[in-house]
Amino acid sequence: MPKNSVEKIMDNEVIDKVVTSIRNGDESPSPRESSPVHPSICKEAPFSDDPDALLERDFCDYNTKITLKMARSGKAPRRVRVYADGIYDLFHQGHARQLMQAKNIFPNVYLIVGVCNDELTHEKKGRTVMTDLERYEAVRHCRYVDEVVRDAPWELDEEYLAAHKIDFVAHDDIPYSSDDADDVYAMIKAKGMFVATQRTEGVSTSDIVARIVKDYDIYVRRNLARGYSAKELNVSFLNEKKFRIQNKLDDLKDKGKRVMENIEEKRMDMISKWEEKSRDFIDAFLLLFGREGRLSTIWNESKGRLMQALSPPASPKRAGSPDGSCGSNDDDHTSPPPKKAGRYEFSQPSHYLSDDYSDDEESNLHSK
Repeated sequence: MPKNSVEKIMDNEVIDKVVTSIRNGDESPSPRESSPVHPSICKEAPFSDDPDALLERDFCDYNTKITLKMARSGKAPRRVRVYADGIYDLFHQGHARQLMQAKNIFPNVYLIVGVCNDELTHEKKGRTVMTDLERYEAVRHCRYVDEVVRDAPWELDEEYLAAHKIDFVAHDDIPYSSDDADDVYAMIKAKGMFVATQRTEGVSTSDIVARIVKDYDIYVRRNLARGYSAKELNVSFLNEKKFRIQNKLDDLKDKGKRVMENIEEKRMDMISKWEEKSRDFIDAFLLLFGREGRLSTIWNESKGRLMQALSPPASPKRAGSPDGSCGSNDDDHTSPPPKKAGRYEFSQPSHYLSDDYSDDEESNLHSK
């Protein structure tokens, strides 16, 4: 028996067990988690025409209608098939959060995501950054998605809902207008099949495109630096040269900044080392130049010797003077020379008179 046939039989057996357990009211894991049909989130979601998706659709008993109350209570007899659609250009966290809400809006949800092709999108909304093939692949690798429908329609009708066995449609509740209708989900809302999700504020594909357009020069220079040619970026020859010069100037600025940072690091390192050794420097300075330092001592000693050398010798003291010594020898002290007499002055008589010299004679001498 071929391998594919064996796998299909095993899949059917697992599905039968799951159906039986659900009908008996037993809580059991979903087929995606318990069977090879939906092995795990480690595998990308299948397209709507892949065997896994077709098998899941054939397994669904669409004659059993699931109401909103039944779906919310978690007592639905089968998996609830929820459909979400969009463009999903530049797939971002806002898209992922919307799909996460749709996946968890009810217990046991099988999430189908429809993605519009390029032709329809460019006609209805405008040019996209990513191609339809890239957008398909981006969505099918989101962990919350169970199935991807390519070439999804802009507006849903009864035939499309029945073909994919859709129970509910998830989208934000802001009216989404088109050329033909004020709200493309009006019919879905009227049928009671619409469930609302919340938009993620602050992020959208239009915002991302606006950022790129705003900083166009920066991104062109970035890609030129990464090896893209001017032709690939649709840049003229002059603009290419301008952008390349700007890139070189930026490189020089970065190098200069790094050099200054290195200099600053070395300066801070030197300051740190100086602070560590500053106390040693201060102690050595004070030891050499302080008030009681070596240089001060040397200066004081030299000053004393110099003053002693320049000062004249002291005058000798007379014998019998108050400060003189009584018993000093004649050799030690020299008497001052006698006072010179004037030219016409007579010499004074000697003070050393004899004992028999009378007072009358002395008076006579003075009278002369």
